[in-house]
Amino acid sequence: MHASHLALTRRHLLGLAAGLAATNVSAQPAPWPSRPLRIVVAFPPGGLADVLIRMLVPQLTEVLGQPVVIDNRGGASGNVAGVEVARNGGDGHTLLVNVTTLESVNPLMFGRMPLDPAKELQHVALLANTQLFLVTRPTLVSNTLAEFVAYARANPGKLSYGSAGNGTTPHVGGELFKQTAGIFATHIPYRGMAPAIQDVMAGQIDYAFVPGTVFPSVKAGKLKLLAVASRQRASYYTAAPTVNELGFGPVYVDTPFAVYAPAAMPAANVAHFNRELNKLLMQPAIKARFADVGAEPVALSPAELTAMVKAESALFGPIVKARGIKAD
Repeated sequence: MHASHLALTRRHLLGLAAGLAATNVSAQPAPWPSRPLRIVVAFPPGGLADVLIRMLVPQLTEVLGQPVVIDNRGGASGNVAGVEVARNGGDGHTLLVNVTTLESVNPLMFGRMPLDPAKELQHVALLANTQLFLVTRPTLVSNTLAEFVAYARANPGKLSYGSAGNGTTPHVGGELFKQTAGIFATHIPYRGMAPAIQDVMAGQIDYAFVPGTVFPSVKAGKLKLLAVASRQRASYYTAAPTVNELGFGPVYVDTPFAVYAPAAMPAANVAHFNRELNKLLMQPAIKARFADVGAEPVALSPAELTAMVKAESALFGPIVKARGIKAD
């Protein structure tokens, strides 16, 4: 065969091989994330969920290789943030941090939901589980839960309690406790727990179910802590007995903060974020920082989170219906 023909054939084969290689590369999924990641938080700055996710921003930025931007969108018991991610998260780089009552309570509480979480969102991971503690104003005469219930029964309608808004876990917990303890108190909804806690300390309201961010105020004598509304005592605050062990009913109102993604986000990207987040959550330093604000990091798969939400719906649904809890 002529040498020039051989050279031509060789060039042709090399070109063909290069073309096939390029096609193979283009067929591979693009690295994710490929741009800054936006995490929409369903609470205002300074709220517990906001504090927890911001603790992880530097580490997430490092392991994901892209900046992580927090976008606070409070309102409507998490619906505002849910709608933002479901409708405007189609860039594939938007996630949501919300309390799981978005699914277990909101569809029962709102006459018309602005989104269908089960269809428009998908579970990614659990950021943390937080337990709620029953605290009272420091000037209230009772020092134990039994004394508090006795006082409430002897003074029906005189007590008031605060929550982060209708349908939030502090509200559901308050109504569940009233039912199991056989007391009556007036519910005062706030826009977040911070102002409710301030009013308990100031004596404007009598009690509330609050996260562990109040521990410094309890130690300083600004609040009385009587019990934890969970299945077990808090590992980071074992001195607080559960409501149930004190004989006042199964008041279980843990507040899980979950990470969601738009329903259309590819499963591979969801799995990638889940894997990297769970690695961070298991680091001793992260566990310690979460414990300082009364939160416990829990590494769950999307399927395990789905099962948790179903169990929560079975627990909260009946009390929401029985007490007629409706949106503001």
